[in-house]
Amino acid sequence: MPRTADHEERRRQIAVAVCELITEDGLDAVTVARTAAAAGISVGLVQHYFRTKDEMLLHAFNEVSAAIRIRADERIRAGAEHQRPISRVLAEAMAEFIPLDETRRTEFRVTRAFTGRSLDTPALAEVDVETARQLRKDIAQAVHNGKECGEVEADLDPWPAAVRLTAITEGLAMQVYRDPAGVNGVPAAEMSASVIAAELAAVFTGECRQYAEETDA
Repeated sequence: MPRTADHEERRRQIAVAVCELITEDGLDAVTVARTAAAAGISVGLVQHYFRTKDEMLLHAFNEVSAAIRIRADERIRAGAEHQRPISRVLAEAMAEFIPLDETRRTEFRVTRAFTGRSLDTPALAEVDVETARQLRKDIAQAVHNGKECGEVEADLDPWPAAVRLTAITEGLAMQVYRDPAGVNGVPAAEMSASVIAAELAAVFTGECRQYAEETDA
């Protein structure tokens, strides 16, 4: 009997093929037959794991979301380890959603394709909404943590701030995808960092007491 690891690797292989098809030719290019050809396996094997295009797309979306989450979590872990301000850590995490390289451009295309198809598919829409809510919740938690350590004013409501920062992240991602070289002579990476820094500066207006106390000690 095939091991669980073998099944997971096969599913990952199919997800990679779906992402490649979307990146090269768009969502309409994704069919069971073309996915099987791109993955180098049989149609029957693809259908063994995924009965429909929507199931394949959902799996690819989950794989991409997990990859972004892993990178963002690594930024957070490193930030805590090196005692970086929450605002700086959040800036790095937000940048993981901006298509500034080929990996993130592929991820952006997949997530956009998923979002577009979810408009007419309730089951996919539920996943899309929940994923967006989780990002907003994570940012709200970061703002709340900033209140506790002194980086954010005590009376600031984390949720409106999280909505704004989420909207900035999503809108900036689209701007960069459309103009990957940048805007008006400003490189995309520099422009993105500037926009994110400006938005965070409006929320994180103080300094972290915790790290200041540890430095003084």
